[in-house]
Amino acid sequence: MTIPKKTLKNGFSIPIFGLGTWGMGGLRHRDEQNDDSADVEAIKTAIKAGITHIDTAESYADGHSEILINQAISDFDRSTLFMVSKVSPYNQGFSQLKKSLKGSLSRMGLDYLHLYLLHQPSEDFSIEETMRAMDELKDEGLIRNIGVSNFTVNQMKKAQKATKHTIVVNQVHYNLMVREVEDKGILKYCQQNDVILMSWRPLQMGEILTLGDSILKKMAQKYKKTPAQIALNWLTSQKNVVVISKMRNPDHLEENLNSVGWEMEEEDIDYLRKEFPKQVKVSEVIPLKEW
Repeated sequence: MTIPKKTLKNGFSIPIFGLGTWGMGGLRHRDEQNDDSADVEAIKTAIKAGITHIDTAESYADGHSEILINQAISDFDRSTLFMVSKVSPYNQGFSQLKKSLKGSLSRMGLDYLHLYLLHQPSEDFSIEETMRAMDELKDEGLIRNIGVSNFTVNQMKKAQKATKHTIVVNQVHYNLMVREVEDKGILKYCQQNDVILMSWRPLQMGEILTLGDSILKKMAQKYKKTPAQIALNWLTSQKNVVVISKMRNPDHLEENLNSVGWEMEEEDIDYLRKEFPKQVKVSEVIPLKEW
């Protein structure tokens, strides 16, 4: 299938559904007992099914996730893929950031990234220094677009002020249960300022399906979809919102892909926004230094 895209007024375009790779190859550090071949196969299966947007980070399994992606995409036309990685906050100094990007490109076997994100705000370096490095990388053609992850509105504004280029994405924790980006105005800011909001952990590792069993089943009957498809489409039906999800299981992949290609009615989006049970206004973002 062909994954639909969302395009900003500034021309930036991105598939609305992508593959997340957190946990592939290990968590914070490489897991020598991990079934790497299964992870590589999962990525290949996702691409064959229509996924082109692949998200990773230098911190995932100490870069090993990026290596597994390289192995998985070796048989595909890389120009058709939308590749994303992230630089850790402790590597956001000018020289460290440029070195990190080149390391990610080497591990992934790429000449450039479509999107490079600041994984979290840094307490060690000024945003001016960080964005100066991002600007140079974009000017050199090593990254096509600049984004951030887990940034507040004020942090986004400061980052945008420090770069001559447009920040096109903020990747955040957002789903039917976790509403911090609504509570703090991040979603509204992105929608009003031509920025894509990319949701990570859109199903809250399955917890959403348990908590919202009755309300999701109600919506599923109306749209003739599954509860998981309803929860994912609730996100992608919103202006400027896209999602990434890790999918090792082919059945989950097929199910999740069927969450795209249709849109939920506005009244149902609002209904779920108001009525979904046990919502929380605080994300569980953990500083990378504490991983």
